[in-house]
Amino acid sequence: MQLDNALAVALVCGLFGLVILIVLWPGERQGVRLLAKWGLPEATPDQVAMAVRYLRRRRFWYPWLFVGLPLLPHAGDLQDSNGGGTIVVTLLLGALIAEVFAQRPARTPRREATLTTRRMTDFVPVWALVVNLVATLAAVVHLAILGQWTLLGITVAANAAAWLVAMLAVRRPAEGDSVVDLALRCRSARVAIGLGTGMCAMTGWTSTNLSSLAAFLVTVIAFRAIAAPPGKLPAAAAAK
Repeated sequence: MQLDNALAVALVCGLFGLVILIVLWPGERQGVRLLAKWGLPEATPDQVAMAVRYLRRRRFWYPWLFVGLPLLPHAGDLQDSNGGGTIVVTLLLGALIAEVFAQRPARTPRREATLTTRRMTDFVPVWALVVNLVATLAAVVHLAILGQWTLLGITVAANAAAWLVAMLAVRRPAEGDSVVDLALRCRSARVAIGLGTGMCAMTGWTSTNLSSLAAFLVTVIAFRAIAAPPGKLPAAAAAK
């Protein structure tokens, strides 16, 4: 992509991202809805404020990522990946940046550590991790057979970012209300692994034949199942 075309695309994407940020900039209503969805239907004002901060720390980055992604080499391949590749990468990178910053020690008073050790499987079920790996392997093999090496690299990199987000969410320092911290930690991990699985659908199955369409739909269904809230938050992963 030529530089002037890339800049034009970046400008359009940046404006689109800014509109999304304005429309989706979270307030109290979004915080209440988020907590209700993840197991806290009667959240206190302090708990809602914590959820709103969580959302803002992620959505703040969306316009900047929409501007920057079109300037990367082979960005056109990503934009052609069933129309959703750029959005998935933006969500993953926004989450990754937020989780990296969240590794800093919390300003709130430190909690006493418990003997419980957090593990990935406390927040993301084993079946979801297996489905993610199978979806990634299937997409990689399919793209390798087709010789679409750029999309293969994007698929692997996006899924690696998804796993990194989930691992950082598991190990980040506890902050604020322990119940909300647990719910948001669980959301970060599950949505990240779900997005990584969804990315396999966006980049791995771009053909229009019936088998590719079926694989795409199955992978999207897997994404929705993985990213959905669990029936019950994992008590064994209580915040430290």
